[in-house]
Amino acid sequence: MRYAVIGGGPAGLYFALLAKKANPGDEVRVIERNPPDATFGWGVVFSEETLGALRDADYETYTEIGESFARWNAIDIYYRDTKIRSRGHVFTGISRKVLLNILQRRCQALGVRLEFEREIRDLTEVEGADLIIGADGLNGLVRRTYADAFKPQIAVHPTKYVWFGGDVPLDAFTFIFRRNDDGLFQVHAYPFDAHTCTFIVECPEDAWRRAGLESASEAESIAYCQALFEPELRGGRLMSNRSLWINFATLRTETWHRSNVVLLGDAAHTAHFSIGSGTKLAMEDSIALVDALRRHHDQAAAINDYEMERQPVVERFQEAALESSSYFEHVARYSMFDPRQFAFNLLTRSRRITYINLTQRDPELVRTVDAWFAAAAQGSSDGALRLSPPPMFAPLRLGELTLPNRVAVTAEADLDAATRTGAGLIISEFVSITEDGRITPETPVFDRARQDALRTTVERAHRARSLVALQLGHAGRRGSMRPRSQGVDRPLTQGGWRLMAASPIAYTPRAALPREMTRRDMTHIATVFAAAARAATGCWFDALELNFAHGYLLAGFISPLTNRRADGYGGSLENRMRFPLEVADAVRTAWERPLLVRISASDWLPGGLELDDAVEVAALLKAHGCDLVHVVMGQTAWESRPDYRRLFGVPASDRIRNEAGIPTLASGNITTADDVNTILAAGRADLCRLELS
Repeated sequence: MRYAVIGGGPAGLYFALLAKKANPGDEVRVIERNPPDATFGWGVVFSEETLGALRDADYETYTEIGESFARWNAIDIYYRDTKIRSRGHVFTGISRKVLLNILQRRCQALGVRLEFEREIRDLTEVEGADLIIGADGLNGLVRRTYADAFKPQIAVHPTKYVWFGGDVPLDAFTFIFRRNDDGLFQVHAYPFDAHTCTFIVECPEDAWRRAGLESASEAESIAYCQALFEPELRGGRLMSNRSLWINFATLRTETWHRSNVVLLGDAAHTAHFSIGSGTKLAMEDSIALVDALRRHHDQAAAINDYEMERQPVVERFQEAALESSSYFEHVARYSMFDPRQFAFNLLTRSRRITYINLTQRDPELVRTVDAWFAAAAQGSSDGALRLSPPPMFAPLRLGELTLPNRVAVTAEADLDAATRTGAGLIISEFVSITEDGRITPETPVFDRARQDALRTTVERAHRARSLVALQLGHAGRRGSMRPRSQGVDRPLTQGGWRLMAASPIAYTPRAALPREMTRRDMTHIATVFAAAARAATGCWFDALELNFAHGYLLAGFISPLTNRRADGYGGSLENRMRFPLEVADAVRTAWERPLLVRISASDWLPGGLELDDAVEVAALLKAHGCDLVHVVMGQTAWESRPDYRRLFGVPASDRIRNEAGIPTLASGNITTADDVNTILAAGRADLCRLELS
């Protein structure tokens, strides 16, 4: 076999030495346009898992790399003049230049042909190779040449960052957050030897411009950042190596190969630097490709096998990296957090670390967070409670109501069964305010008979020390459907009823066409909602939840997909919210206890409601007396494409809570106590709806 490796970074060099080691008779060339001592960046971080893979792949390089490692197990977080240290996080760092030198020497010892300071301008220059390896990075020639086949997608991140070195002997992975007159700046720093560290500075673009860094030289950028982070640098200096302010780009490619050309590392994918996985992923790609070539005699089968093995792994890392990068891009939303909660929020940002995992790594930090959370729940500001439960068992105060814990469950039909769960709040099934507001013939209507039955059920729940919220709604265009046991959103073939909605748009192609609501209809519906709220008081409900979500009547006004009105109730979000707010105002006048509103944070369809809009919706509801927003996703339109992954609704809850400044109930495949405690302790919600099997 003849291999031509384009790019002499860690991915290319590691593939070359592994391929040559596997078959010494093969011809392996590495072609790199830079000299052997050129490197950009400073340090590289490996996890213990990656080190194990390197040990198994080539013990000689693993041993030499291990002799050059800097090891540490702590993360330091500097925030609002407070330093919080979390232990139990094992990291290993090495100079990128040292790593490259080790790999180069190993390649030479095995007989790999290294061609430095040679730039390939056309892949016809290596057309005699049996396999061409594109390891030439984000802007490399190989992927550009066959872009139509690889189908790359590049997403440019909004923040600016610059990659410095520092002569500061850090002993922890260090995050620093510092606000000045220009804006909020943050640092990602870590050691890679006894005397030197990587020091990445990141900031929003508007802060970068206000600071004059758009036109600053490298020396001026260093001077600005040294002055800003002088307390943590402790007299140390920052160093530049072509350290320019840029935007990070996340690269995804639909396929990683074309005929006898295959991509490795940053040529195929990138992951944000905040989780430090770029070199790790690249070298693991190299291991996987060589292993696949050893397993298969057929080269095409080997390349397919490599891609099928690695793509899902990389996609998971990229999702975690996007969660992490989004955190840093919007970290200002947590600027009012207590330092203890801020630290927990940061450590759990990518979902790879959870409450239980952090308890195993650093039990003292978790005890500190628990104590602060419990004290804050009881109105204490010092967080000094010595014995405190996990966050899910802390009480939550909503107006005059105190929930005994922060778990909510939804009762499908049997409130008594839901009571036995011990949840702090039980939310009833959807109860319609009118006969023609039902979803299906089985949907309960809040008439006199239903009120009497519910009153008895709520009294039993109270005797069991449970609190109950009545979910009130009107189905709108999603009404007149068959029972859910016969399929979701299947219209009735007989016995249906007339529907009304914001606009005359059927929910599904076969559903009944609703008529457009008149102003008189709106006044009537608001009046009926208010009457139902007054009746709920007599049924001893502890809270009300108005359903403004999932494509029902009021959600139909909010979404631009379903509101095509030409009057004052259509068009802008402010106009689309007029009728839902009229309903909220009418209910608020009739109901003095806690008022919850369920909203769809995204329609999951182009042109529909987005999360930015949902933040505005929540802020308006807060101004109109809403006490808590129950955040759900999708179902506004039947053709939407849902993404029901684990905790899928939590990011929306996080944004709404911390940008609109209103308590939230998070939902979306929250299935464990660990999920609940992580979400609550990180300040992503105030209450969690637990999915019970």
